[in-house]
Amino acid sequence: MLKTGMIIAERYEILGKIGTGGMADVYKAKDHKLNRYVAVKVLKPEFREDTTFIRKFRSEAQAAAGLTHPNIVNVFDVGDDEGVYYIVMELIEGITLKEYITKKGRLSIKEATSIAIQVSMGLEAAHSHGIVHRDVKPQNIIISTDGKVKVTDFGIARAASSNTISSNVMGSVHYSSPEQVRGGYSDEKSDIYSLGITLYEMVTGKVPFDGDTTVAIAIKHLQEEMVPPSVFAPELPYSLEQIIFKCTQKSVDRRYVRMEEVIADLKHSLIDPQGDFVKHSSLDNDAKTVVISDEELGEIKHSPKQPAKPKVEDLEEEVYDTDYDDSDDDESYKRRKQKQTKNKRRKKNRSAGRALTIAALVAGAILLIVLIIFIGRASGLIGGSSEPDTEQNQPQDEQNTEDDSMVVVPNIVGKTEEEARTITNEMHIGIQPMGEEASVQEKGRISSQDIPEGTKVQAYSTLKYYVSKGAQEVTIPELDGRTGVEAQQMLEDMGLNVTVQKEYSELDEEGYPIVDPGYVYYTTPESGTTAKSGDTVTLVVSRGVYYEDSAEVPSVVGMTKNDALTTLGKFIDINIVEERNPDVAVDEVISQDPEAYSYADPDLPITITVSTGNQEPGAAGNTEEAENAQNTQAQNTDTNAAAAAGEIWKCTQRLNTPTGYQGGLVRLELVQDVNGQPTATRVVDGQQLQFPYQLDITGAPGVSEGTLYLSEQRDGQYEELGHYPVQFEKAE
Repeated sequence: MLKTGMIIAERYEILGKIGTGGMADVYKAKDHKLNRYVAVKVLKPEFREDTTFIRKFRSEAQAAAGLTHPNIVNVFDVGDDEGVYYIVMELIEGITLKEYITKKGRLSIKEATSIAIQVSMGLEAAHSHGIVHRDVKPQNIIISTDGKVKVTDFGIARAASSNTISSNVMGSVHYSSPEQVRGGYSDEKSDIYSLGITLYEMVTGKVPFDGDTTVAIAIKHLQEEMVPPSVFAPELPYSLEQIIFKCTQKSVDRRYVRMEEVIADLKHSLIDPQGDFVKHSSLDNDAKTVVISDEELGEIKHSPKQPAKPKVEDLEEEVYDTDYDDSDDDESYKRRKQKQTKNKRRKKNRSAGRALTIAALVAGAILLIVLIIFIGRASGLIGGSSEPDTEQNQPQDEQNTEDDSMVVVPNIVGKTEEEARTITNEMHIGIQPMGEEASVQEKGRISSQDIPEGTKVQAYSTLKYYVSKGAQEVTIPELDGRTGVEAQQMLEDMGLNVTVQKEYSELDEEGYPIVDPGYVYYTTPESGTTAKSGDTVTLVVSRGVYYEDSAEVPSVVGMTKNDALTTLGKFIDINIVEERNPDVAVDEVISQDPEAYSYADPDLPITITVSTGNQEPGAAGNTEEAENAQNTQAQNTDTNAAAAAGEIWKCTQRLNTPTGYQGGLVRLELVQDVNGQPTATRVVDGQQLQFPYQLDITGAPGVSEGTLYLSEQRDGQYEELGHYPVQFEKAE
């Protein structure tokens, strides 16, 4: 860490630290040479030992220094001073887009569109210079105090490679494109995908894919369809939603080709919000047969021939023809002319042969079409009905538009799977069963669906559903001595709906409550009663002794959320606020209001602020860990079967020290594409590794490649340091 007053390169005086990131610290400094304030980004010490990284970092920073654009944080200088590697950049007074979204929740449509246009213009300028950002995310977009939007950290992601197996793909996995999380090649279209995810977050206030681990999020980028942003932002214009969809297509061929196209559509959406002008390309466009009319065929046959691309031998002949020497004798000149004449004759013969071949093919095609029409009419298959065949006569463009149009999700709850399949097939929606669950629906009928009825989604999206096991009978358990939090969880796990109420407890002879505050007082129906899943149970929690409108507020800072809820059992209304704080464990209480040991009315609200660790507030929990365990178990079964058959696929590459590794516990996770489905396997979990580390991984049989994710435990949470493509070979 640099100290205030230090001078770098005899020019930049450090005035104070203004930010920090994963790889560098940022300082405000004064450039005494040009008498201006600048931002100096200084690499952290752990990156200074990696010579490969330093070399790439310097070259990429120098390339970024060539960019000058109003929507790019300009780079002025790059260098090192006695081992301190730095980049000098334009100083922007403002906040990051991530901070702005967190502050506002979600942005207005016009504001989000304006920011997206400015970001796109900055990226367009970079792409025109051959520079791909590779780490577009709200954290790398700055909004200045005067409203200007600027993109920063160009070239850093490309430079951030280690001397490990392969390139270390940096950046937040929340915004990474499918090709990036696979560890594959990334280009301008990867930036377009990340821009689409960023735009999604601006208009909804949340990222489309989230999970407990980076691997879980990566798999969602690869195989899951995002929830349409209009579900979270009903006022979202149709055109802007279509732009987001086109930017975030999993297939690179279906995204925008260039940033200029993104900018044009974004500007168009401002003047025609509900317009249907965003053109989606189908995956099978190149594979469709195009019927050429007689008129078009005539135009092709009579159009002037375009000069063919010259072949290597033709270029060589041109050189020989012009590269003469005055000292050549007449004999060599004659030999050269004879050779050129023979070559010309051979080319004429080849051209004539090609022309005859093409003519024969055209004539054969015409004859074949005539025969098909004649036979079809004779058999009544073509033109045999007076009713027009609207589907066949429909223009090709209209069919493509229909294929790519939005459809409304139907309600399949209460339907049989066969009925649901019929309904969704007619609406061009796929369905996928996710298992069974207890439900009030009749056994065997669909009990729930993941996309709400009425939601607009793209055609051929997948709708996931659960099948009812019926309303199962359960016995309400004995809950005496349990906290209200524990009891509520137990009842909900049994499939019951729980309504929580609080009451003051009866007192014993000495004036103490029969049931302490926060613990179960009684239930309705009472314990031992039989109920059905889906029934409602009233859970009454004790408030302890009644002290009228003045009760001492206990201290809950440092407790877990559940312990705090129990301790505050006397208070009727407890508000829980989440706050990101990497220095405090997840679910630990950071602060409370009113403060501890003060006196307050227990009928009035009390607020506790709970840490979410490294995650942003509102990040939903999920079952990815369980799914990963199931995938691992399934893959192990396949591996054991393959081993029994004598087929084992191994990866024995060496993993060198990853960039940024601080010596903590390591988690290694392998993701492979098995039978079309990304499958995750935990290779190492919570171990101290000595680098370079020799891998000895058994993969899925017959799968020759995969992606290895490396994470290090920091402050109780695993942070991804990188992911690497790995190769598997069949063991002899």
